[in-house]
Amino acid sequence: MTEPPTLIVHQPPAPIEDEEQLESQRRALTLKLDGRQSGKYSRVLLAALSGIPWVGSFLGAAGTYSAEIENEQLGELQRLWLKEHEAKLKRLGITLASVLGRLDSFGEDLQERIQSEEYLSLVRQGFRSWDQAETEEKREFIRKLLENAGGTKLCPDDLVRLFIAWIDTYHESHFAVIRVLHQNAGATRADIWREVGGSRVREDSAEADLFKLLVRDLSTGSVIRQHRDTTPYGDYVKKARASAGNRTSNTVKSAFDSQESYELTELGKQFVHYTMNELVSQVGQSTSSP
Repeated sequence: MTEPPTLIVHQPPAPIEDEEQLESQRRALTLKLDGRQSGKYSRVLLAALSGIPWVGSFLGAAGTYSAEIENEQLGELQRLWLKEHEAKLKRLGITLASVLGRLDSFGEDLQERIQSEEYLSLVRQGFRSWDQAETEEKREFIRKLLENAGGTKLCPDDLVRLFIAWIDTYHESHFAVIRVLHQNAGATRADIWREVGGSRVREDSAEADLFKLLVRDLSTGSVIRQHRDTTPYGDYVKKARASAGNRTSNTVKSAFDSQESYELTELGKQFVHYTMNELVSQVGQSTSSP
């Protein structure tokens, strides 16, 4: 009896396990990316690359591909894997060039900050999130955040880490709500929905449930809040309780309420300032609006 043919599946190249070899690959790519003779940003480049695990694997696989392409020893799946990561490497190079160009414009007075282990730690965390981001919008947020974190000391590093976590956690729909409140402080839920949702929907619809979830997520995360009056000293003023006798409706509060106004928290304002600005003010300079 003839045995059935064996199915051979070509797997993507295995990751490079040797840490010494991986570090060598990163340094080689660093020299290729950093065209500055001084090489003063090599530590920043290495920090960025160390947060992206596939870089070493791609470089090793690309070398194998170059050596064996004439013999056609690589399967189609391997070729596709290399092609996809080649595009990712190009996008990474563009982002790194933008970050280094911005850092280079800060001058010598901020070089100590840029070379510090505190900032390099943010770069590693930031590029790890950059690599895992699903959309270009999130990658742009991280790029701007890292550039701004290198150019100013106004925002503590712990907040930068928090903002990276927010970028990881929240969806583009959350960011749309944040933008509306940044541009229209005091907007009601009805105002926000008109900007992000548009058409009117039923209160028991999936769209209404999703909208309530977005507002609840951002409120729980201390990104947005209902507007509160404050005293001259910053203390919140208690709201007067509505009289039970004034209630005439037999329905619950609408998901698209037009009475209560919302605003960004101070943390939310800083998030917008650091992730949606190309460059925030440096120490000693006036703050520009996003």
